[in-house]
Amino acid sequence: MTASTLRTVTGVATVALLMGIVVLAVEMFHGVFVPSAPVTLVSARAGLVMNPDAKVKLHGVEVGRVATIGSRPDGGAVLHLALSPKWISQIPANVDARIVSSTVFGAKFVELVVPQSPSHEALRAGQVLDADHVTVENNTVFQQLSDVLAQVDPGKLNATLTAVASGLSGRGDAMAKAVSDFDAVLTTVEPSLPTLDHELDVAPIAAGAYADSAEDTVTTMRNVADVSKTIVDTEHQLDEFLISTIGLSDLGVDVLGSNRERLSSVVHLLAPTTDLTNKYGPALTCGLAGVLPLAKSPPPPLPGSITMIGFILGTERYRYPANLPKVAATGGSQCTDLPHVPPGKRTPYVVADVNANPWQYGNQGILLNSDGLKQLLFGPIDGPPRNTAQVGQPG
Repeated sequence: MTASTLRTVTGVATVALLMGIVVLAVEMFHGVFVPSAPVTLVSARAGLVMNPDAKVKLHGVEVGRVATIGSRPDGGAVLHLALSPKWISQIPANVDARIVSSTVFGAKFVELVVPQSPSHEALRAGQVLDADHVTVENNTVFQQLSDVLAQVDPGKLNATLTAVASGLSGRGDAMAKAVSDFDAVLTTVEPSLPTLDHELDVAPIAAGAYADSAEDTVTTMRNVADVSKTIVDTEHQLDEFLISTIGLSDLGVDVLGSNRERLSSVVHLLAPTTDLTNKYGPALTCGLAGVLPLAKSPPPPLPGSITMIGFILGTERYRYPANLPKVAATGGSQCTDLPHVPPGKRTPYVVADVNANPWQYGNQGILLNSDGLKQLLFGPIDGPPRNTAQVGQPG
């Protein structure tokens, strides 16, 4: 090989090597040699300025790119995404996908949005996603506006605008005042908006309560109608009842008015008796309760009465005036064991200022009917006993 041929081969190899390095750098820049996980995104349309190698972002971080863009028979678009394997395991399987753009005329990219309730499973290779939003381009807005304007007759539009201009001509001040008044109304209503929001929130609950009670309400109204009809049918009897009630009221007013002082006197006279009865109410209650078993006891087996006779030691005789009952005697209400006296229980004797005191002289045995002996032992005693058998006797 000559030197000239060697230089030619070396130059061609050098150029080929440089071109290979450039191609390799470009492919590396496009991520051809970077491992990726394929995911398919199906959308109603891809929108303008959506090109291959567009970015795929999650929370603003690039997690992949758009490998290719295809179309479907129904006019939709299919985007083949190449996601980074280190990110795909951190993306939930139910992630939402949107085709958006950073500016109005900027290039679009795919944005992945994590839902409020993310799935516990991660996104897997080969999964198909649906794009729920595609940014609307200006040309789409202009196309829709052109379609609307194409349906408008210019002559009718001119006539409508002329009528509107004629109607508004010279009414600027009135319109300004109306706008100002409306602003004042809104300013007044604005503080009540939270209350209105609360009322709107609780309105369904109240409406539900009314709906639940609708049947009972209708039944009540029907019953009210029946009652009203009954009142109409018996109006004569009702008139007589009202007249009789008025007459009874007049009679009652007459009776109470004419006997007002007497009734007041009776009430005042009964006050001490009722006070004393109230004071000794417990004793009266236990006494009546003690008699109650006698009322409930079975009748005797034979007609007649049963009498129990026994002999007890004599007690001190009643003497005048020492044994006279005392007025306003104290001692209070005493029930002892009544109304439930235990078996074998002997109720103690209550010494009161109402009779002779059997323990006045301290003797508990048989008494000798001799006042002389008593006078000898205890000194002078009160007058003769208060019984007809011994009236005038010395003792």
